[in-house]
Amino acid sequence: MEKKNSIRNTTRTQKVSDNLSNVKLSLLIPPLLILLLIFFYFIFLNEESFVDGYINVQRDLFYFLNRNLSKFPNLQFNLTQLGDVLIFFPLITIFFIYFPKLWEALITSALLSLIVSAALKRLFAMPRPAAVFENEGFFIIGRTLRGNTSLPSGHSIATFIVISIILFAFMPKKTVNKIAWAFFMILVGLILAFSRVGVGAHYPLDVIIGSLIGYAVVVIGIVINNKLNWLTWIKNQRYYPFFILAFIIWAALIVKKIIEENLPIYYLAVIALIITVALMTSIYAKRKN
Repeated sequence: MEKKNSIRNTTRTQKVSDNLSNVKLSLLIPPLLILLLIFFYFIFLNEESFVDGYINVQRDLFYFLNRNLSKFPNLQFNLTQLGDVLIFFPLITIFFIYFPKLWEALITSALLSLIVSAALKRLFAMPRPAAVFENEGFFIIGRTLRGNTSLPSGHSIATFIVISIILFAFMPKKTVNKIAWAFFMILVGLILAFSRVGVGAHYPLDVIIGSLIGYAVVVIGIVINNKLNWLTWIKNQRYYPFFILAFIIWAALIVKKIIEENLPIYYLAVIALIITVALMTSIYAKRKN
């Protein structure tokens, strides 16, 4: 039985590796075309300045979405935490053991996204909704953000990094199943990303653009990782003590957040980390024996 499970796990691991190896740069074409069309409109077709046109064209949509999504404040506040890598990444740490190639791509994409997000936020310097609209006119859940860092939504980028990697890693073979899988994952990603509008932190286009960027970053990150293979060492079990310690510290940081805000989503992240640490410890102990 143990031998059969081992063979089955190896097959699944290989399937994920093969799926990620099949990701090509041509997958960048759809998101880049959409991004180009969006910016072409605001730069060349809109008569207002970029900032004014960007805000005004989606003002009504922002109010509509914010008003309706904020009817579920607890749900929106929990969902929006998944745009924080400190919370979302732990939920898939179990893949670190069984699908290390997925985490190689995740780390590469996450590092790349830090550069892209910081550069674009500085480039566009788009004021947040709370810095433009009367705060009494819409709902703010959580902290009030007023800086010029609205475009793109960093939370949406982070969300779609995770969503896109899972999308590619577990892509089915049949076309019908591929379509259904892609539709489901994109829908989940958008539900999570639009929580940023629900809490009053971003405009709708911030979220859409951030989601497209997150997807694009993943495609680039996977291709880079496939060519360089610079993180293949993380699957080596002799490094498990390092990662076990890192995950324990990670869990402690989330416990600190629980003490401050006590959100259910934080508990799920901690539980996921504890399970991963327990499994990694067990595997490492067996290796030593």
